[in-house]
Amino acid sequence: MTEKTETFEVVSDEPIVQKTTITTTLQSVTVEELYDKEKFDLSTMEPGDVFQLLQTSSAGLTSEEAARRTEKFGSNKLESKEVNPFLQFLGFMWNPLSWVMEAAAIVAIALSNGENRAPDYPDFVGIVLLLLANSVIGFMEERQAGNAVKALMASLAPECKVKRDGEWKTLEAAVLVPGDVISMKLGDVVPADGRLIAAHGQVSIDQAALTGESLPVTKEAGDEVFSGSTVKQGEAEAVIIGTGTNTFFGRAAKLVGEAGDEVGHLQTILAKIGNFCLCSIGLFIILEILVMYPKFKYTYRRGIDNILVLLIGGIPIAMPTVLSVTLAIGAKQLAEHMAIVTRITAIEEMAAVTILCSDKTGTLTLNKLIVDKPTIKTYAEQNGDDIIQLSAFACRTENQDAIDFCIVNSLPDPKLAREAIEELEFKPFNPVVKRTEITYKNLADGKVLRVTKGMSHTILDLCTRDKTEEQIKALNDDVDEFARRGLRALAVAVDEVPSGEVDGEGMGFRLVGLLPIYDPPRSDTKETIDRAIALGVNVKMITGDQLAIGKETGRRLGMGDNMFLSKTLKEGPPAGSGYSTVDEMVLHADGFAGVYPEHKYEIVERLQAMGHMVAMTGDGVNDAPALSKANVGVAVDDATDAARSAADIVLTSPGLSVIIEAIIGSRQIFQRMRNYSIYTCSVTIRVVIGFAILCFAFEYDFPPFMVLILAILNDGTIMTISTDRVKPSPYPDSWNLREIFSYAFVYGLYLMVSTVAFFAVVMKTTFFEDKFGVPMNSNPAVDETAADFVKNANDGIFHSIIYLQVSTISQALIFVTRSRGFFFTERPSIMLMCAFVIAQLIATFIAVYANWGFTQIYPCGWSWAGVVWIWNIVWFIPMDFLKFGMRAIFEPKTGSQEDVKAAASRRASAMSGASSARYYANRTKSLKSLERPQNFSQKLLGKSGKKVDAKEMRRISSVQTSHAAQVLNSN
Repeated sequence: MTEKTETFEVVSDEPIVQKTTITTTLQSVTVEELYDKEKFDLSTMEPGDVFQLLQTSSAGLTSEEAARRTEKFGSNKLESKEVNPFLQFLGFMWNPLSWVMEAAAIVAIALSNGENRAPDYPDFVGIVLLLLANSVIGFMEERQAGNAVKALMASLAPECKVKRDGEWKTLEAAVLVPGDVISMKLGDVVPADGRLIAAHGQVSIDQAALTGESLPVTKEAGDEVFSGSTVKQGEAEAVIIGTGTNTFFGRAAKLVGEAGDEVGHLQTILAKIGNFCLCSIGLFIILEILVMYPKFKYTYRRGIDNILVLLIGGIPIAMPTVLSVTLAIGAKQLAEHMAIVTRITAIEEMAAVTILCSDKTGTLTLNKLIVDKPTIKTYAEQNGDDIIQLSAFACRTENQDAIDFCIVNSLPDPKLAREAIEELEFKPFNPVVKRTEITYKNLADGKVLRVTKGMSHTILDLCTRDKTEEQIKALNDDVDEFARRGLRALAVAVDEVPSGEVDGEGMGFRLVGLLPIYDPPRSDTKETIDRAIALGVNVKMITGDQLAIGKETGRRLGMGDNMFLSKTLKEGPPAGSGYSTVDEMVLHADGFAGVYPEHKYEIVERLQAMGHMVAMTGDGVNDAPALSKANVGVAVDDATDAARSAADIVLTSPGLSVIIEAIIGSRQIFQRMRNYSIYTCSVTIRVVIGFAILCFAFEYDFPPFMVLILAILNDGTIMTISTDRVKPSPYPDSWNLREIFSYAFVYGLYLMVSTVAFFAVVMKTTFFEDKFGVPMNSNPAVDETAADFVKNANDGIFHSIIYLQVSTISQALIFVTRSRGFFFTERPSIMLMCAFVIAQLIATFIAVYANWGFTQIYPCGWSWAGVVWIWNIVWFIPMDFLKFGMRAIFEPKTGSQEDVKAAASRRASAMSGASSARYYANRTKSLKSLERPQNFSQKLLGKSGKKVDAKEMRRISSVQTSHAAQVLNSN
């Protein structure tokens, strides 16, 4: 190989020359060869060789070359594994509840024979049709909702700054190819694997999500950076060496495989409710077998028919579909309210939130900073305009943050920020020192000066020249005054460098002025906070601003000013605060000021340890750790890629009001799922116990086909609950299965008593025939007035009236479970009401007119139908009072710490649910495709049990973590 040299990078101002020994061209190697470390190790080879091999330079690629490379290397994203629609459809029939129905179909076609009777074809066909209808409805609703959310999420595709055609352009990260040159700044997520070619200041990269390293890693020119890692400090340019599946994350994802298919919360809830229903059915089937055959001497076929009644009538076949469709439609509805869910179970957890920790800037306030020029404070000979000019020197003119943008645009012309000076060195803002600094040469007189701007007390501590007690007091007084007016204080100091060298020693910084920067509260924030408090959610302000500013903002918003500095988390409550422990202070404080990332994380952790469900809002890289730690992390509008990656919900509209709408929406979704769960468990209890007791007491054999009709009408009606109009709970929600099962027993036993009592009155008295003249048998030739007339419990007319009685009052139960007050005070959705009316008309017409000999049904006539409806109305009215009694027992008492802890512990307890939960994974697999991968390093290095060689760890690649968070692709 021949030697050649190429100047390829600039670090600070020093050009670095690298030798290259590469003669192979990119066109002559395959993708597999390029990423074979035995041939080309792009992560360790000389930087000059990287440029030569990738045939690029610090000027980047042309658009034409990038297009050619896209054809060769593909897009910079993980290959999305789409859920097979057919398998998704079959998933609705693959869970324990469906298995029981499928077993009932087998019993109907294979075991229901003998006694010279054909197999039970009607029941078999009906069960199959019910399973198919259930799957079709669920498949269509869920897929439609999922596609809608996915389309909305596509608008949040991550972007990066790329040098194309010699110009810096902002493009989607997915279009990056090897050889591209990118620019990164504080808060950016690295969009692809690369090698640094320039570093401005100290560059620190957080690789914890990828490699498990707990601390950020300092990077220099020539070092490798991994896709999915986060820039924590400094600014840099890099050349891309790996994209898509040829990056750390992509290669590691192949090693991990399906490690992310853990049992989710919804599956666990489904499993527990399903097991409750299955155990109830199994118990009474055993009791029926022990009673029917030994005691009553039932024939084989007669007993099988009774067992089918319990199997078909007791199974809530629509439950997995209803709950998952409710969540999917709920995610779509939240997206319409500008809250996009990136982790589907966050919907449930948002409903349970008790404390909302909100960032101040941009969430509680407008995040539109302006310099209040009339109130600029000066401490030297410069006037207000001079101080704005000096502070503009200490601003970036590109890749600006909000403060830099505010100051530069306060100049008559933004170009003045660099006119008449030569920039020698610039140190961008980082959260550790909380200031920026520029060293520049004044072109007018040749003097070299330094200007720094930043947090007032940080700058004051930095100043050593002309610093007096009077000046310190004046600055403190001015900062307090600004705080009282809701202004941010930004101090400016100047240093002179006599030597004229960039790194030369200065004469000492001199404080010259204090800029008041105003970020006014949003007009709707106060009202929103009042709404949150009314919903039982306590809002705490967590801000990096000064304590005085935090207090003033809190007073303006009605949040209170009981706030503390972050140092009290370590030092303990200040004297006179009235708090004895840090936990007590954290719980009752209105907020904390001057916080760093570790403080936000600690606040969330302490609140969770006290039993609270915590939501945390944030927009910057500093918020990412706390967003990950919180039960629900919320990335606000215009959040950085790092914050979106860590969040569970991404807002696309500014302000706190969107979060409150998300909480209300989540509670509505939760209420629908809870209402249905109580309803379906109640129906299981009433059917299983009711028909078993009728069999034991009267040797009554209800036709299995009529139970199937009952299930079809019930499920068809209840499907509409996923869009029902419900009132959100006035307090945080949680899955309390003891409460659900208790409601189910009370409602179910009550409905069972209504049926048994009705049948007892029919069989043991002459009340109905005396008062209403209704017939007592289906054979008109039989004289019911004869002395020897005996009522036949299994007469076809009794099958019709029992069917009507069970059908109408069971479906009416949903109006009791869906309302908090009397059922008539909360209007249901039009769809639910129409479905109920249609189902009741069908049930009534079947009872009145159906003459189905194959299933022993005889028309009961309108007289019996009227009797049944009156009976059911009389029994329905007291059910609201049963509900009020149960609510008095289970509804949380205001201020009850036990109830709060019970709600917060839901997440952990639910995850330890029954092992059968995994069988419901298919039911929620398409929902999980809306989620993003989490805890990647733990899966790769811990739970997966795989050991990866250290060198190989540097070779395996990454898809952007932010892409996984924002584009709803599957694992």
